[in-house]
Amino acid sequence: MNEDMHLKITFALKLSFLAFISLYGHSLCAQSLKPGAGNLPAAGLSLRNAAAAADIEKSDQLQALDFIVAVVDNEPITNIEVNTLAAMADPAAARLGKSALLQNALENLINESAQLQVARQLNVQVSTEEIQQAIDQTAKRNKLSIEELKQRLQAQGMGWERYRAQIKRQILLQRVREREVINRIKVQDHEIESFLQENSKIQPGKNDDIHIAHILLAVPEKADANEVTRIFNKAEELLKKIKAGEDFSKLAAQNSSAPDRANGGQLGMRNPDKYPSLFVDAVQSLPVGGTTEPLRSGAGFHILKLLERKSPNALPTSINQTRARHILLRPGGQLSQDSARAQLAGYKIQIEAGKATFEELAGQFSQDASATQGGDLGWANPGMMVPEFEKVMDALPLGEIGDPVISRFGVHLIQVLERRDAPLSLRDKQELARNILRERKFEETLKNWEREVRGRAYVEYRDPPQ
Repeated sequence: MNEDMHLKITFALKLSFLAFISLYGHSLCAQSLKPGAGNLPAAGLSLRNAAAAADIEKSDQLQALDFIVAVVDNEPITNIEVNTLAAMADPAAARLGKSALLQNALENLINESAQLQVARQLNVQVSTEEIQQAIDQTAKRNKLSIEELKQRLQAQGMGWERYRAQIKRQILLQRVREREVINRIKVQDHEIESFLQENSKIQPGKNDDIHIAHILLAVPEKADANEVTRIFNKAEELLKKIKAGEDFSKLAAQNSSAPDRANGGQLGMRNPDKYPSLFVDAVQSLPVGGTTEPLRSGAGFHILKLLERKSPNALPTSINQTRARHILLRPGGQLSQDSARAQLAGYKIQIEAGKATFEELAGQFSQDASATQGGDLGWANPGMMVPEFEKVMDALPLGEIGDPVISRFGVHLIQVLERRDAPLSLRDKQELARNILRERKFEETLKNWEREVRGRAYVEYRDPPQ
């Protein structure tokens, strides 16, 4: 792998490290975002211990007591931890009953404790700066300041330090799972060839999944005829700009009233029954890349662009590529992650003030081979960048510079230069097939690893105090 391509990888996990961080702590849910968690058998659980778990839920008074309910290789799990986790379960899980929720929470904590001990043995680390970055991005995603986030958490009964500790715990769990599971997944060349042969037989149809982007010009509920006409005319002007070659995603970011405007108005690849019938009918005869005339809905006027159409099991014929550049600082020696972030934030201010160009600063300070190209990383397919980098890159409108982001390679300042749809080469198809097959194998491989870890752990259940 060339040094200037050090960020690029062939397989991006779906488990982005931000995926588990939610405002209300649902990342702790025994049945939510941890693959395989809560579904493992309670190895060695005797009838006596099952009864003891049932006893925990008999008395509301016991819930407030903090006593040890289980020990995993000398690591205690307390009653408060179990009840807190059970309380954060999805409301739909309430039908399981209180006893089942508590038992699921206990088993989930046991599994996690065993996996965290593997992380310690492997010396998996999470820095203070990475935790802060996760918090910053969580607050930003929820359009809150850090103080507002603290207040929300406090209202939900979660202290700030406990929140930080839980984020660190989840990042550690994700990393040890990635490290242990990815190395076990093997995809053979004959599997890829077989997949591509089967895929070539798939015929497109009206039930194909579609990916739509839209610009919404909202019409107020009590708008008069003149206001409606004014908004319609604005939609017509935007459509003319799009047909003249202006970037749809940039126009969406600047003009759309929809919350997805920051992502270029993209609504995601979905089955047609997941889209409004108005949208589905409007794009039915559109070619990929085509746009509709302004459509009226109860919300206002929409301009739709068909980004992609594919059969659920078919490979796309083209792929959306991104060309970005970055300035990379590698913490070490006298440079801490916190200092690197501050330094890059200073570069961003200089660039936006016109005191320096991105190329100049990248050439002078970026600590990788892309510095000689002004930080330009070239065209990248989805999944080629590490998840932390790619998540920020994908969310950036064209030309904008993101806040400094930490990845396993260091701290980055990122700017998106271009996006395009490019036809898939044979090599692209092979890599895409490899990634799809890896993803298919990931869940099963993860569950097998979790069972192994649980099987090696010594678990002692404790009775509640009498």
